[in-house]
Amino acid sequence: MARRCDVCGKGTVSGQVVTRKGQAKKAGGVGQHIGVTTKRVFRPNVVSVKVLVDGTPRTIKVCTKCLRSGFVTKVV
Repeated sequence: MARRCDVCGKGTVSGQVVTRKGQAKKAGGVGQHIGVTTKRVFRPNVVSVKVLVDGTPRTIKVCTKCLRSGFVTKVV
């Protein structure tokens, strides 16, 4: 399943997990330092919804932000 919203085009974004070592200065240490960074993927919350497109019911993939905002209306 392609993780892309058919309404706004939101898709997967790559990023990093940043591992920090050391005690924070706030807690009495010398500060935190970055240890290892590893790649990760941020995936959008995409759901399949049946909506009316040009008068015909179709199933499209919509992110929950578009669904909540009322950009599409579900067919019951």
